[in-house]
Amino acid sequence: MKVLVVGSGGREHALAWKIAQSEIVDEVFCVPGNPGMDEIGPCFDVDPMDLHKMQELVLQVVPDLIVIGPEAPLAVGLSDALRARGFDVFGPSEKAAQLESSKGFSKDIMKRFDIPTAAYGRFTDLTEALDFLETMDAPYVIKADGLAAGKGVVICDTLEQAEDEVEAMMTGKFGDASAEVVIEEFMEGEEASIFVLTDGEGAIYLPPAQDHKRVGDGDVGLNTGGMGSYAPAPVVTTRVMELVQTLIVEPLLSGMADEDMPYQGVLYVGIMVTASGPKVVEFNARFGDPECQVLMAGLPGDIVPALLTCATGGLVHGHREISDMMGVNRFQPSACVVMATKGYPESYAKGSIIENVSAANGIDDVTVFHAGTDKDSDGKLIAVGGRVLGVTATGKDLRAAVDSAYAGVEAIDWPEGFYRKDIGWRAL
Repeated sequence: MKVLVVGSGGREHALAWKIAQSEIVDEVFCVPGNPGMDEIGPCFDVDPMDLHKMQELVLQVVPDLIVIGPEAPLAVGLSDALRARGFDVFGPSEKAAQLESSKGFSKDIMKRFDIPTAAYGRFTDLTEALDFLETMDAPYVIKADGLAAGKGVVICDTLEQAEDEVEAMMTGKFGDASAEVVIEEFMEGEEASIFVLTDGEGAIYLPPAQDHKRVGDGDVGLNTGGMGSYAPAPVVTTRVMELVQTLIVEPLLSGMADEDMPYQGVLYVGIMVTASGPKVVEFNARFGDPECQVLMAGLPGDIVPALLTCATGGLVHGHREISDMMGVNRFQPSACVVMATKGYPESYAKGSIIENVSAANGIDDVTVFHAGTDKDSDGKLIAVGGRVLGVTATGKDLRAAVDSAYAGVEAIDWPEGFYRKDIGWRAL
């Protein structure tokens, strides 16, 4: 079969890499892809946000399965447009993807289905938002309602900081994405990420993961899209996972199906493990990045039957067999260290040369996933993004996986890059 992977980041490289290992897959195509994905199969220079050109492309390639990686194309209805053309698509509809594209929508859904989460208010009027802040206790959680490339959440320690942040958001800090803001109570606990493969009825729960969102060692500094990740995350015990299933995922899937927007694809449940149990921090409509990298590396089996069944239905009857095919119960501990351009997540230069990625890939159990790379006119690998490489490794335990990942990092020659040196510290 032929599979088309949509996206160009580390998440999509990991998905393409894993899909290409399947015995039932003959070809993997990517759009728009990156230099790492180009080594797996042909890449097409088409913007996934251009629904017309994407439809033209799939009619040309005729894939048996389309896997949509990023949230932005889902939010504008790419999966709906391609399904309308008769293609099997892994990824939620535009309506269902509102779980991520609108934090206000997501919070209202949780309230309606009695899913545990933080108390909140949603506002388009600045005065009302500022008045609501005065009813809350510090610290304050301020969220842009729409998609803001992973940077639309700010935690403020004082009321004055919170008021300034709300005003900045509502006057254009994130453009249209922050025309509406959500203000939440702060939840004490430890965050973790749960990923659920679903066709809207059945569900397969992947091993829990944790990422490191702050730019600096010890989880300090500015928020980023993720500076590293690892799985499994010991903070998610068997009991916590049971509560996530019964109190969060099952009510959500059932409720969305009842409201004529069944959720199909991967559901990312960001939770806070609190003293009173798991509560939802956020839902996302796609795999996390860099969590996807560790999940794809750590699963020893074939993921394609699961993706295909989620796209076509029938998971409720075949989830045990498909889970066994993926090797969920044989998951290998895995870790990913993100190499980023100096200056990220603020301003940074583009175009610096990266060398010796092949040396890192040559280390046992290490795979380097490309996230923000390109080739210059001489064919040399260059950095064109903030988060650029995801050096990922597996091991007999998490310590071994982390050590191998850092061995891969050390093999790469990139003076203009930096990385955190404490990935996995909470578990280790």
